[in-house]
Amino acid sequence: MNPAPLNPATFSYLTGIVKTRSGGIIGADQGYMLETRLAPLLKREALRDLEALATRLKAPRSDGLAQEMTELLTTNESSFFRDTRPFEHLRALLPEMHRARAPGQPLRIWSAACSTGQEAYSIAIILAELAEADTSFRTRRVEIIGTDITSAVVERARAGVFTQFEVQRGMPIRTLMKRFVQEDTRWRIRPEIAAPCRFEKFNLLGDLRAMGRFDVVFCRNVLIYFDVPTKGRVLAGIAQLLAPDGALYLGAAETAMGVTTALVAKPGERGVYGVAEPVRLRA
Repeated sequence: MNPAPLNPATFSYLTGIVKTRSGGIIGADQGYMLETRLAPLLKREALRDLEALATRLKAPRSDGLAQEMTELLTTNESSFFRDTRPFEHLRALLPEMHRARAPGQPLRIWSAACSTGQEAYSIAIILAELAEADTSFRTRRVEIIGTDITSAVVERARAGVFTQFEVQRGMPIRTLMKRFVQEDTRWRIRPEIAAPCRFEKFNLLGDLRAMGRFDVVFCRNVLIYFDVPTKGRVLAGIAQLLAPDGALYLGAAETAMGVTTALVAKPGERGVYGVAEPVRLRA
């Protein structure tokens, strides 16, 4: 027997929880995605269908279940050196920042919505290559902070272990052999490459000021899931964290134009933004 169609009110209730907790918008045509991704949760909780899940979520002490549902419905797509161009720009930008910073001042890079860590580790590989090309760069302390709303992907990012399929997506073979160690059918990032990286669970709808000041922020391919007011709030928050000469990288299909006045496009670069004017980090 096929399950009954999902009641529109139930769909609205479940997707409303996801939007409140993560900012993500789930379209009316994505009911099948809800059923598919939440099927294991329904089975574990012995719930008949999504209507029963909605009823359970309305009961007291259901916060943990609501968060688990939200994480299951959050997209976690990632690959190494995704879209290439932002990483080429970063490779040219970091030496300039290194020369402009005082000795002992760290460079801080944020991979927001880092998923399973490919973006953060791609940045770390670039840092290693820059240090090999310029010995002065080796003295510069660099912090790469990767954050994501989903606990499971943060744990995977911390582990730094990837499948053959994952490393084949965007990873040059010479880089793979030099920067990873093969373990049976999987590949582990070398400890010296992973050293600058730290991964934490964090919600972009939270207080971004808790993250501190950054020289570079990657917030790519996540804003496409937000409505315009949420995009504006997140981007304005990032602008407050960004150094005066800092750079924000967005995804190829994303823009800050028409969303916030706190950021301006870097000349000649698509998807790269700086602060419209130096913004003081408010207390």
